[in-house]
Amino acid sequence: MARPSNTEERRSQIIDGLARVMADKTYEQASVAAIARAAGLGPGLVHYHFANKQAILVALVERLVAGLEARHRRRLDDAPDDPWARLDAFIDAFAALDADADPSAVACWTRLGDEAARRPEVGVPYRAAIDRWHAALTERVAAILEADGRPTAAAGEAAAGLLAAIEGAFHLGAAAPGVIPPGMAAGLLKRMARGLLGTATMPPADGGPR
Repeated sequence: MARPSNTEERRSQIIDGLARVMADKTYEQASVAAIARAAGLGPGLVHYHFANKQAILVALVERLVAGLEARHRRRLDDAPDDPWARLDAFIDAFAALDADADPSAVACWTRLGDEAARRPEVGVPYRAAIDRWHAALTERVAAILEADGRPTAAAGEAAAGLLAAIEGAFHLGAAAPGVIPPGMAAGLLKRMARGLLGTATMPPADGGPR
């Protein structure tokens, strides 16, 4: 395998530097000098490899999304051809505290959600990832409902609820780590999924009759 170029290595170091800073601070507090220190580089190299700080932020979004999706692919490859196993693989990819988990990435992701709401350049890749994950979850939920002989019309609503629960677990883990004990989030989310999808009829989001 070819070695990454010096430019790629430097860019990766700088993205890592922003990730380290944002694990403890907000984006506004992440100065170029702080990013450079965390990366072990001079500020001049940061400016050389990225046009501005926001460009590093966009690259960090892309890095975190790629990491989560790689975790998902690995778990999906190992999952049995069973609808529940495939849903569990998705949940484990996002929430399991296992060998390739990166808790600092979770802290970064929660802060990136705030920046995505404020900065269009960040919002585009962030929302694209959320859309892909919602589509994947909808497909998994629909497969479970279909295998059980139930209508799949509400699969998108259920998937949105599960994705919201995953994102909520991220935020609790970063802001109030004692609420969900370490290593318990994936199991809790799986039990929630079984409670949500185990009913004979999927209720509509507004609670009214289907």
